[in-house]
Amino acid sequence: MLKTLAFAAMTAALGTVQIATAEEAWKSIPAAAAMPEPSNSGTASVNGIEMYHAVYGDAGGTPILMIHGGLAHANIWAAQVADLSQDYRVIVADTRGHGRSTNDGSAYSISLLAQDYLALLDELDVDKVHLVGWSDGANIGYEISKTAPNRLASHFAHAGNVTLAGVDPSVETNAVFGSYVGMMAGDYAKLSPTPDGFEGFVAGVSQMWFADKSDGLETIKAITVPTLVVQSEHDEAILHEHSAAIAENIPGAKLLVLEGTSHFSMFQKPEAYSAAVREWLASQ
Repeated sequence: MLKTLAFAAMTAALGTVQIATAEEAWKSIPAAAAMPEPSNSGTASVNGIEMYHAVYGDAGGTPILMIHGGLAHANIWAAQVADLSQDYRVIVADTRGHGRSTNDGSAYSISLLAQDYLALLDELDVDKVHLVGWSDGANIGYEISKTAPNRLASHFAHAGNVTLAGVDPSVETNAVFGSYVGMMAGDYAKLSPTPDGFEGFVAGVSQMWFADKSDGLETIKAITVPTLVVQSEHDEAILHEHSAAIAENIPGAKLLVLEGTSHFSMFQKPEAYSAAVREWLASQ
């Protein structure tokens, strides 16, 4: 179903040129900056796949793990990595089947992706992280918060959803969202070990996006990880009331609205995004 959504959005975007002023950053998606040089990088054999990862900075203390959203890859965090790695050790990775990481033919699920990231932390000998998750990355964070809370010091959860009712149906024809799909198609062709497989990749991820999770708001009530639920003011995909409901159902959670940006805040206002992450971490 979401295969249709994604390609419909991409098609809609092809005929639309988005020109945004500084005050209308949410109307387009700038290209991400170039990634800085990592302290180390490579692939790890976890859960039957080869998972690309990179580490930036050498600060002590609890590191940050940044998990990207669906169809994307670790490089979307370039501006945030450059900023945060000055004071934190920052770990990024390409989720299973995304970017440079492989998939072994397994069906995509948030549970499986969470297991991959936990296995990667084990491989890197990292006990606990501050998790910054965007979109599917936030959903992976919610899963880890439920199943392995001892591995998370905190969760900056941007644009996640715990029920299908949290998705804005208008995203199907949204030109900005469509332009993102187009960007990721180009990146997939450059980075993936299966560069011609984007359509099948989208179909597999789409099945995960539309998997039933009607009890989602109920299951998060037991989360004990300190959580900041982050909603973009002009999010194309996630409804404001859904983010508010998540914050209300996770004990002690707080809600932050990123003004003047859409689902793609880290591209649109990268300095403000990094500042929001820093402020959250400073409160922990």
